[in-house]
Amino acid sequence: MNRFKRLPLPALRIFEAAGRTCSFALAARELDLSPSAVSHAIRKLETGAELTLFTRSARTIALTAEGALLLEHVQRGLEEMSRGFAMAISETTVPLRLHVAPTFATQWLIPRLARFVREHPGIDLRISASTDYATFENDDFDLDIVYGEPRRSAHEKTPLLIEELTPLCSPELAPSIRSMQDLYAQTLIKSDGQSVQWKGWFAANDLLTPSHYGLAFDRSSMAISAAVDGLGVVLESTLLAQREIAAGKLVAPLRGLSNSVRYVGHYLVHPRRHRQHDAFTQFKRWLLEELAAGEER
Repeated sequence: MNRFKRLPLPALRIFEAAGRTCSFALAARELDLSPSAVSHAIRKLETGAELTLFTRSARTIALTAEGALLLEHVQRGLEEMSRGFAMAISETTVPLRLHVAPTFATQWLIPRLARFVREHPGIDLRISASTDYATFENDDFDLDIVYGEPRRSAHEKTPLLIEELTPLCSPELAPSIRSMQDLYAQTLIKSDGQSVQWKGWFAANDLLTPSHYGLAFDRSSMAISAAVDGLGVVLESTLLAQREIAAGKLVAPLRGLSNSVRYVGHYLVHPRRHRQHDAFTQFKRWLLEELAAGEER
């Protein structure tokens, strides 16, 4: 173990850039070094650690299994150091940076955010929404709320809630849907980004899947809005449509008459740290409590 204490920190930073980009040239450009300096630093690191971190060919490099494992830990270590320096020298509150799946942000989080802000006035929140995964390695975000099963990583992931997918429509349209077969005469609204589609719901109810759909959207929020406006029936999560259901803008005409699809739709993902800062802990606790309270209402 003593040999690891002598590994130079600059070489680890160079390794992180080279491993993340899988390119000595890109790492050199990022760090304002020459490609030969990057290559030399990696060779020195491999010699000191007695490990082969990259496989090399004429034009490409790739991480070995040992290199990929080391990269995860080096990235977490650099992130922790960066955060520690920021907290030590900052005269202002370190912001809590959230990355959120777009529909979860607009349909669930933002309508409830006033409560969190009111209860925690000293927390500086920064929120970004996209379908991409959050970048923790570059210290861009503290946590990510993702839709669907997260990709494999060393980060901690927490399933948020078992969601129910059931047909939803406007109250005006509901009287024309008294049985599952009545859906064949309706305009069915698709959410293309949804992991469970109408095909899965019809299969769960032993019915043939229609071959034609009237409307399709790439965001569930748009599909929900279309259903509110009476444009058709949407298969959607009652969690994401909770506000519209509570306001009476959407109803579930086949609930109790059909098999709903139940699955874990969203996960909370964040780096594993020995100590999380207070804003992170408070937001995570509030999020889980709000989800649990909504399920009980």
